[in-house]
Amino acid sequence: YVVGQVSGSLGAAAAPAAPLARLFRAAAPPVLVAVPGGNKRKHAEKEKKVSEDQSLSAVQEPPVKAKKARKKERSEAEKKLSERENALEQADEEEDQKLFQNKGKQKKKASQTITKSVINSSTSATAKQQKRKRVADEAAERRTVFVGNLPVSCTLQVLKSLFKKYGQIQSIRFRSLIPAEDTVSKKVAAIKHKLHPNAKFINAYVVFKEECDAQKALKENGTEIASGFHIRVDTASKTSSHDSKRSVFLGNLSYDIHDDAVREHFHVCGDIVGVRVVRDRTTGLGKGFGYVLFENTDAVHLALKLNNSVLMGRKVRVQRVADKKKAQKSPDQSRAPKDRVDKKKKGKSCSNDSFVGEKASPLKKSTKPKRLKTTPRNKAGKNK
Repeated sequence: YVVGQVSGSLGAAAAPAAPLARLFRAAAPPVLVAVPGGNKRKHAEKEKKVSEDQSLSAVQEPPVKAKKARKKERSEAEKKLSERENALEQADEEEDQKLFQNKGKQKKKASQTITKSVINSSTSATAKQQKRKRVADEAAERRTVFVGNLPVSCTLQVLKSLFKKYGQIQSIRFRSLIPAEDTVSKKVAAIKHKLHPNAKFINAYVVFKEECDAQKALKENGTEIASGFHIRVDTASKTSSHDSKRSVFLGNLSYDIHDDAVREHFHVCGDIVGVRVVRDRTTGLGKGFGYVLFENTDAVHLALKLNNSVLMGRKVRVQRVADKKKAQKSPDQSRAPKDRVDKKKKGKSCSNDSFVGEKASPLKKSTKPKRLKTTPRNKAGKNK
């Protein structure tokens, strides 16, 4: 451009052909060219596909190149760090597993201890209950009196009138009842008085409120409550010991024998404290043996003389009652002397069979000191 040409073109009287004046003039209206519709859509779709492909390639290419570059740039130190991190992670996982297992074991142990404590507490409670029950039963037995050889016609009123003078009675129970029918229980048979026609004896237990009253009631032992029925009164506790020195065992008795028949047979020997004929619970018949308790030991010697005496058509066997404690000790004591006797016999038999010669007298060793052997002088000169 020539100097002044630009400034002149900007003015109102500028030449229309100035090149810079064209830039600031009003823009000419655009010229529209008609294009078919189908080709336009296809062209637009192609342009879109090209643009999408370019964008995808632009997005995908840089990460791949970056990964390759990172792999190449990764050094040995980074590999070691990654390995350490992996090892630490594994160690943490193992510790977590161990803690979980330990917690499970602790829970099992706690549950086992709880169950054991519950079982121990239950067993201790049951043991305590059993002990209390045992103590209560023993106390009740000491307050109870056994009354045997009662007639079948005996009632509660008769027993109460007999024992009420010794103290307050708590309860009375009849036992050894034989019902008339097998289908009827003993309790029903006692209430309805449906007993077997052959049954002639029953027993009873009288429970007092005080133990001292039960001891006083023992005075009624041997009293005749009815004609031919002398009752036997004894404590029901198991601790009461039977005196074997004043007792006699009877064998080969008749099965349908009465206690009073035994009493009459042995009353010549001395005063009788009680007669006991062992009977079957279901039938009430005797089992063929019994016992007689006397007041003195002298009566036992007289009763032994009645051995093989006839009672109700049978020869009665009369023997002493063996003490259980002595019977348990006697086998152990009797074995030792027998063994010793056998050993002595064996030794004697061997000595008789074997030949016994004269015994040689042992040589006595001399206590004198031994002399040293010395060579004679003549022999010594010759040797020289």
